[in-house]
Amino acid sequence: MTAAQDYDSQLLESVSVRRRRLRDALLFGGQRGRRSVDERLGKLFAGIVIAAVLCAGCVGWSFISHKLIGKTPYGTSVQPTSLPSTSGSPAASSSTSSTSSPAVKSSAR
Repeated sequence: MTAAQDYDSQLLESVSVRRRRLRDALLFGGQRGRRSVDERLGKLFAGIVIAAVLCAGCVGWSFISHKLIGKTPYGTSVQPTSLPSTSGSPAASSSTSSTSSPAVKSSAR
């Protein structure tokens, strides 16, 4: 290699280093090391918060869906309580027959 080629490659490398330093200064400011640690801690905290919100949402969804379906989390059905009828009138028997358990309604969908 000639001296001119060495100078050219050295000049190109110094320009790329300067551009990288300017870009880092623009993105991160003067305290690059401190900001990167602060940003990492912020991202870690945000990730933990998002995970906690997702877990709470899943637990809430499970609770509400089991309440609506009428099943306990252990696989047994919850029987709806019906009021005992004192008379054998057709109105009382029709009201109990029209209210079926939520588990039957969900399986008909």
